[in-house]
Amino acid sequence: MIKYVALLRGINVSGQKIIKMDALRASLNKLGYANIQTYIQSGNVIFETEEGDKEVLESQIHQNILDTFEFDVPVIVRSRTDWEETFANNLYVNDRQEEITKLYVVLLSKEPAADHFEELKTFHQGSEEFVKHGLNLYLLYPNGAGKSRFDLKVIERKLKVKGTARNWKTTTKLMEMLNGEQ
Repeated sequence: MIKYVALLRGINVSGQKIIKMDALRASLNKLGYANIQTYIQSGNVIFETEEGDKEVLESQIHQNILDTFEFDVPVIVRSRTDWEETFANNLYVNDRQEEITKLYVVLLSKEPAADHFEELKTFHQGSEEFVKHGLNLYLLYPNGAGKSRFDLKVIERKLKVKGTARNWKTTTKLMEMLNGEQ
């Protein structure tokens, strides 16, 4: 069995696309996934399956949510190995020891074109810092993310790639869950 993290975008936010986590776990169980766990109400799921293709899993989960809850919810799936790399490659944590309350990661659905990434760098004028590593865009919000205009919508529009963002506290908790720590 392979362990995965599924990240659902935009559920249970501001009263929109409400999905109870017990109902989500039950619906994913019908897909044959095992050891399903959720973390907080914002669509973070740990599960195991024999399926080795992340795109197949993303499609299955997306369709399952559409069929079960009637919501079109983008889904990004990362293997345990992918998540370990995500966790290990954040220079704001590992090299600079920045305060984790100011750190986020945007998990991209695919590799953006190099010219789109350059456009994002040219466009950005704020105090935020970011660095890309693989399919992850690591963000430092020195003044807090809530006040920033450099948000996921801007990033997606400039990169022309879908993504979902998680704060570093959630990223850390998901790593602990993958390692069997509760």
